[in-house]
Amino acid sequence: MGGNQTWITEVILLGFQVDPALELFLFGLFCLFYTLTLLGNGVILGLICLDARLHSPMYFFLTHLAIVDMSYASNNVPKMLANLVNLKRTISFVPCIMQTFLYLAFAHIECLILVVMSYDRFVAICHPLHYTVIMNWRMCTVLASTSWVFSFLLALVHLILILRLPFCGPHEINHFFCEILSVLKLACADTRLNQVVIFAACVFILVGPLCLVLVSYSRILFAILRIQSGEGRRKAFSTCSSHLCVVGLFFGSAIVMYMAPKSNHPEEQQKILSLFYSLFNPMLNPLIYSLRNTEVKGALRRVLYRQRHI
Repeated sequence: MGGNQTWITEVILLGFQVDPALELFLFGLFCLFYTLTLLGNGVILGLICLDARLHSPMYFFLTHLAIVDMSYASNNVPKMLANLVNLKRTISFVPCIMQTFLYLAFAHIECLILVVMSYDRFVAICHPLHYTVIMNWRMCTVLASTSWVFSFLLALVHLILILRLPFCGPHEINHFFCEILSVLKLACADTRLNQVVIFAACVFILVGPLCLVLVSYSRILFAILRIQSGEGRRKAFSTCSSHLCVVGLFFGSAIVMYMAPKSNHPEEQQKILSLFYSLFNPMLNPLIYSLRNTEVKGALRRVLYRQRHI
């Protein structure tokens, strides 16, 4: 290390770099989206807790997805909103690294929970007679716990590899939060090992699970086509199409972000894609599950009916 290099204690998040008037508009818009994210996922959690008819494995995993979505958005969005209205857009280096760690952990959990949900639907539709035996509460708890523990351990690997690097500048991150690829640009050492581990993790946590999801839903599709009842076929299609919408939104944006070739403006591309799965995807998930799921809509009507007659 040269003698003229200094260690970073805080960095500047450059954010969107637009006109002040547009920043105020984005602040209001993103505030609305963030509020809808917390409200929508909170309603999903409340309905599942209050309605005994939703106490099933599918909705057990949906509660985990709602918790992850709220945590994921809350890790990134509040600092972004603060920076849109503040002239000082700095963040201390330790909170920045913690934001990176939590962002990775919650992203990994969402990937694995979506895979578990696809497996749950596969068992429910392709092996309905054995569903309660296979997807018992012990199995559900093990699958959910394993997803959380493994995700945090994988994020910890990234964190350790980041902390081994010397960070001596530049002091600016061209992003609205401490995204891992942007943080690595602050290092004044070779980051090829980090890049290789990130790519390997993407193959393991994105490509692998996506292949499992696609195999599960191809089997589900064939099983649905063999259902004789029109009502049963419609219900199965409705539930699975909701899951596929969420899977497509999340995995698609993440794969483009970390595995697709970079464009001529990679920073701007990263900001848009990060915004999509940090804010838009967590906001859309409860809308997709509530608008396309008759059981959730029925639970909402029953809760509102009980409140009206108290």
